Amino acid sequence: MAEDEPLAAEVLQEALTEEGFAVLAAPDGQAALDMAEAGAGFDLLLTDLRMPRLDGQELIRRLRARRPDLPVVVMTGFPPPGGPDSLHDGPGPLRLMTKPIHIAGLVATLRAVMRGD
Repeated sequence: MAEDEPLAAEVLQEALTEEGFAVLAAPDGQAALDMAEAGAGFDLLLTDLRMPRLDGQELIRRLRARRPDLPVVVMTGFPPPGGPDSLHDGPGPLRLMTKPIHIAGLVATLRAVMRGD
Protein backbone atom coordinates (compact mmCIF):
# COMPACT_ATOMS: atom_id res chain seq x y z
CA MET A 1 0.00 0.00 0.00
CA ALA A 2 1.36 3.40 -0.98
CA GLU A 3 -0.34 6.20 0.97
CA ASP A 4 1.35 9.46 1.97
CA GLU A 5 -1.14 10.55 4.63
CA PRO A 6 0.05 8.85 7.86
CA LEU A 7 -3.33 8.73 9.60
CA ALA A 8 -5.10 7.34 6.53
CA ALA A 9 -2.34 4.76 6.06
CA GLU A 10 -2.57 3.68 9.69
CA VAL A 11 -6.37 3.31 9.58
CA LEU A 12 -6.26 1.41 6.29
CA GLN A 13 -3.47 -0.90 7.41
CA GLU A 14 -5.24 -1.75 10.66
CA ALA A 15 -8.61 -2.34 8.98
CA LEU A 16 -7.14 -4.45 6.18
CA THR A 17 -5.08 -6.50 8.63
CA GLU A 18 -8.26 -7.20 10.62
CA GLU A 19 -9.85 -8.42 7.37
CA GLY A 20 -7.02 -10.91 6.86
CA PHE A 21 -4.75 -8.99 4.50
CA ALA A 22 -0.99 -8.79 5.05
CA VAL A 23 -0.14 -5.14 4.37
CA LEU A 24 3.24 -3.70 3.41
CA ALA A 25 2.88 0.06 3.91
CA ALA A 26 4.96 2.67 2.09
CA PRO A 27 4.73 6.43 2.75
CA ASP A 28 4.91 7.30 -0.97
CA GLY A 29 5.35 5.81 -4.42
CA GLN A 30 9.14 5.87 -4.34
CA ALA A 31 9.25 3.95 -1.06
CA ALA A 32 6.82 1.38 -2.51
CA LEU A 33 8.96 1.02 -5.63
CA ASP A 34 12.09 0.65 -3.48
CA MET A 35 10.37 -2.11 -1.47
CA ALA A 36 9.42 -3.94 -4.68
CA GLU A 37 12.93 -3.60 -6.09
CA ALA A 38 14.36 -4.95 -2.82
CA GLY A 39 12.31 -8.12 -3.32
CA ALA A 40 9.23 -7.50 -1.18
CA GLY A 41 6.57 -9.99 -2.14
CA PHE A 42 3.06 -8.69 -2.79
CA ASP A 43 0.00 -9.82 -4.73
CA LEU A 44 -1.71 -6.49 -5.31
CA LEU A 45 -0.93 -2.78 -5.34
CA LEU A 46 -3.17 -0.42 -3.38
CA THR A 47 -2.06 3.14 -4.08
CA ASP A 48 -2.99 6.76 -3.77
CA LEU A 49 -2.39 8.92 -6.86
CA ARG A 50 -1.08 12.20 -5.49
CA MET A 51 2.05 11.53 -3.46
CA PRO A 52 5.45 13.18 -3.10
CA ARG A 53 8.59 11.83 -4.81
CA LEU A 54 6.74 9.38 -7.10
CA ASP A 55 3.03 9.58 -7.82
CA GLY A 56 0.70 6.62 -8.07
CA GLN A 57 0.40 6.71 -11.86
CA GLU A 58 4.17 6.45 -12.30
CA LEU A 59 4.34 3.76 -9.61
CA ILE A 60 1.75 1.71 -11.51
CA ARG A 61 3.64 2.20 -14.78
CA ARG A 62 6.97 1.10 -13.30
CA LEU A 63 5.62 -1.91 -11.42
CA ARG A 64 3.58 -3.09 -14.39
CA ALA A 65 6.63 -2.79 -16.64
CA ARG A 66 7.92 -5.81 -14.70
CA ARG A 67 4.58 -7.37 -13.76
CA PRO A 68 1.95 -6.58 -16.43
CA ASP A 69 -0.68 -8.73 -14.68
CA LEU A 70 -0.30 -6.98 -11.31
CA PRO A 71 -3.76 -6.20 -9.87
CA VAL A 72 -4.09 -2.54 -8.87
CA VAL A 73 -6.59 -0.61 -6.78
CA VAL A 74 -6.23 3.17 -6.88
CA MET A 75 -7.70 5.35 -4.14
CA THR A 76 -7.75 9.07 -4.78
CA GLY A 77 -9.52 12.25 -3.90
CA PHE A 78 -8.72 13.57 -7.38
CA PRO A 79 -9.74 11.09 -10.08
CA PRO A 80 -7.91 11.63 -13.38
CA PRO A 81 -9.95 13.23 -16.19
CA GLY A 82 -9.65 10.05 -18.27
CA GLY A 83 -10.89 7.84 -15.43
CA PRO A 84 -9.37 4.42 -14.78
CA ASP A 85 -8.53 3.94 -18.47
CA SER A 86 -5.93 6.71 -18.20
CA LEU A 87 -4.17 4.71 -15.48
CA HIS A 88 -4.48 1.29 -17.04
CA ASP A 89 -1.28 -0.10 -18.43
CA GLY A 90 -1.15 -3.83 -18.90
CA PRO A 91 -3.61 -6.71 -18.80
CA GLY A 92 -3.95 -6.81 -15.00
CA PRO A 93 -7.18 -5.58 -13.42
CA LEU A 94 -7.35 -2.00 -12.20
CA ARG A 95 -10.08 -0.35 -10.12
CA LEU A 96 -10.40 3.31 -9.21
CA MET A 97 -11.99 4.32 -5.89
CA THR A 98 -12.70 7.91 -4.91
CA LYS A 99 -11.91 9.10 -1.39
CA PRO A 100 -13.28 9.05 1.21
CA ILE A 101 -12.78 5.30 1.18
CA HIS A 102 -15.24 3.08 3.02
CA ILE A 103 -13.50 0.00 4.39
CA ALA A 104 -16.25 -2.48 3.45
CA GLY A 105 -16.21 -1.25 -0.15
CA LEU A 106 -12.41 -1.32 -0.26
CA VAL A 107 -12.28 -4.87 1.08
CA ALA A 108 -14.86 -6.02 -1.47
CA THR A 109 -12.95 -4.29 -4.27
CA LEU A 110 -9.61 -5.79 -3.20
CA ARG A 111 -11.08 -9.27 -3.10
CA ALA A 112 -12.77 -8.83 -6.49
CA VAL A 113 -9.56 -7.59 -8.10
CA MET A 114 -7.60 -10.50 -6.61
CA ARG A 115 -10.14 -12.90 -8.15
CA GLY A 116 -9.80 -11.12 -11.49
CA ASP A 117 -13.40 -9.87 -11.48
